[in-house]
Amino acid sequence: MNATDYVIISPVRNEAAHLQKTIDSVVAQTVRPREWILVNDGSTDQTRQIIDAAAGQFSWIRAIHRPDRGFRKSGGGVIEAFYDGYDALAEKSPEFIAKLDGDLSFQPDYFENCFEHFRLDSKIGIGGGLICSAANDSLLQEESKGDPPFHVRGATKIYRCRCWKDITPLAAAPGWDTLDEIKANMLGWKTLTFRELKLLHFRHAGDADGAWRNWMKNGFANYLAGYHPLFMLAKCVKRFFSERSLIAAAGLACGFLKGYCRRLPRIADAQVMAYLRHEQLKRLSFQPSLWRPA
Repeated sequence: MNATDYVIISPVRNEAAHLQKTIDSVVAQTVRPREWILVNDGSTDQTRQIIDAAAGQFSWIRAIHRPDRGFRKSGGGVIEAFYDGYDALAEKSPEFIAKLDGDLSFQPDYFENCFEHFRLDSKIGIGGGLICSAANDSLLQEESKGDPPFHVRGATKIYRCRCWKDITPLAAAPGWDTLDEIKANMLGWKTLTFRELKLLHFRHAGDADGAWRNWMKNGFANYLAGYHPLFMLAKCVKRFFSERSLIAAAGLACGFLKGYCRRLPRIADAQVMAYLRHEQLKRLSFQPSLWRPA
């Protein structure tokens, strides 16, 4: 196989305002996917019609329509829809599997350049471009200053298939897009953002939930992933002083504590949680770690 052998799966819900821009970007790629599965996750707008029109025009685009569950299921819904798309693939073992949101646009050589990174380093297991917002006729990194160097935003993730098979199944819950990277690194893979490859994000992360609910969701996701309490405390303090944001710090703390108060089960297996906490304690003691590479 070569680096052009890839598939895309896009779970989308109520993306009629932006989806056509994403379709146009994929169609214009210098290296097109073998298959693109567009999964309509119960949309109530014109998303279904846009997907069907694209599938009718291009034989390599396929449509899947899920029923409307009646609410937005944070974290778990997108993974359930993603796996519906994965199950529908004609070929389950391409060289690369991409998860792509339906509210992005990007340059025609985006995927070609991503695959060049994978070609140059066979240990990269998960990669993707830099998610940006438009500001003064330029693209600026979306508010994600706290993202660790190993993190690839869930809106655009490309999995090398060998890595994919090592880390799956993905967790159907908030925090899935960190847990996959933690496990990949634990197993010896590299995960990183290709920062020079920028994508325009039309709907800012967290807009669907609002600021407070979004930070609560992030804190709860950190609980589910098994974050060490001391690391979480340091993270909340850092958010407060670096961004002067009481909402961010308090939301993270409340979301994290919600899991403890309700004694909710975590989704990380024991080995992944032990690895994660070991790396976090190394970060707190200023040693090289996933958060602070040597």
